[in-house]
Amino acid sequence: MEKEQSSKIEENINDKSVTSEQSKDDEKSKEEKVELTPEDKIKELEEKLTRTLAEMENQRRRFEKEKDDAFEYGGFSFARESLNLIDNFDRAKQSLENDEKIKNSDLLQKVLDHLDIIKKDLISIFKKNNIEEIIAVDKKLDPNLHQAMMEVEDDNKEPGTIVQEIQKGFKMKDRLLRPSLVAVSKKTEKNDEKIEEKAKK
Repeated sequence: MEKEQSSKIEENINDKSVTSEQSKDDEKSKEEKVELTPEDKIKELEEKLTRTLAEMENQRRRFEKEKDDAFEYGGFSFARESLNLIDNFDRAKQSLENDEKIKNSDLLQKVLDHLDIIKKDLISIFKKNNIEEIIAVDKKLDPNLHQAMMEVEDDNKEPGTIVQEIQKGFKMKDRLLRPSLVAVSKKTEKNDEKIEEKAKK
């Protein structure tokens, strides 16, 4: 019994080795059949070379664009941070104007004049570096430049018109540094409509 089993195992092993040798022979014959002609090899190399050159050109263009962007917008984050200076000038001015102790005094007027001079200088430096204010009031709301913070009822203005600027927005060339925070007009709701809405609630 054991001899029969061992002889069967040996036969299986022999069969497998034969089939593996046959498959190797088949692969070799296929490779021989697929052997490329010199013309095909040249075409294949030309295609590879064309692809490589195209990739190199794309990389060169990407590098040029990144270099131009770095040159054009290198100070973008610095410019955005600098906008806080203008905001602080406005806050300081407002705080001084609302101070009851120095209100309507010559000293206050001198300080405010000096603050205005410094702010104008700062804005002129911004302009020289292609940083400009976004004009918002009386313009139509543009989501690319403005951010609506509230709506104000106003029948004299077309709905969606900016009636108040809460915080100035700025652009650096064609890029947005920060949007203008604005109040937008809407039609006055009639009392009847308001009563109906309350009734529905």
